[in-house]
Amino acid sequence: MATVADHYETHLAPVYLWMAGGFDAAVSRGEAEIEAVLPNLASGTTAVDLGAGFGMHAIPLARRGCSVVAVDTSSILLDELRVHAEALPVRAVEDDLLSFQRHLDAKANLILCMGDTLTHLPELASVEKLFSLAAESLRSGGKFIATFRDYTSPLVGQGRFVSVKSDTDRILTCFLEYEPYYVNVHDVLHERIASTWRLRVSAYRKLRLSPEWVSTALQANGFSVHVEPGLGGMVRVVATSV
Repeated sequence: MATVADHYETHLAPVYLWMAGGFDAAVSRGEAEIEAVLPNLASGTTAVDLGAGFGMHAIPLARRGCSVVAVDTSSILLDELRVHAEALPVRAVEDDLLSFQRHLDAKANLILCMGDTLTHLPELASVEKLFSLAAESLRSGGKFIATFRDYTSPLVGQGRFVSVKSDTDRILTCFLEYEPYYVNVHDVLHERIASTWRLRVSAYRKLRLSPEWVSTALQANGFSVHVEPGLGGMVRVVATSV
């Protein structure tokens, strides 16, 4: 089974923009989410985007006048971010999420961990460590905002086969295999090459995080926590440093 970083670099990253519906559509969704959760975002805000990818949230933040440190392990996705960021105040950093502090010059006002990035961490202790680092790195009143999928109620039978996206040249399906603390995600990609179809399969692990556990772990690090529905069926957690 591949590591998360290897799975993305060799399997998902080359088709990630396609999965997201293209750059413009994805950034528009990110922009709407930023507006919904941070309607009073001030220009000059210092922000960290963990698992930034191609910039779905980092670019809207920078367009709103934020200075953004965008951290991801995928060189392919960060290259896309750099191309589209142009002169915006975004610094793209290829590094592990738990190493983000080394790229900060001062405490931040905002830390994002969007998409399903939290579940990509290797164990619950790593999530707790990230929350601790976020608490240390935020100014008083700063916000840590994360979204994740709740895998605590396992899908069964044919429900474990999920159609992700398809068109005339690509079909992406995933199969979910549940363990007590993890879900093994098998991404099955069919791609048309000329007149033939090529099959590529890769699998990696995600954590099964519950909203209750995430909320409790953030509160243990001194955050005031609000849990609400996010985009695409995800859970969104807005935690304020107090």
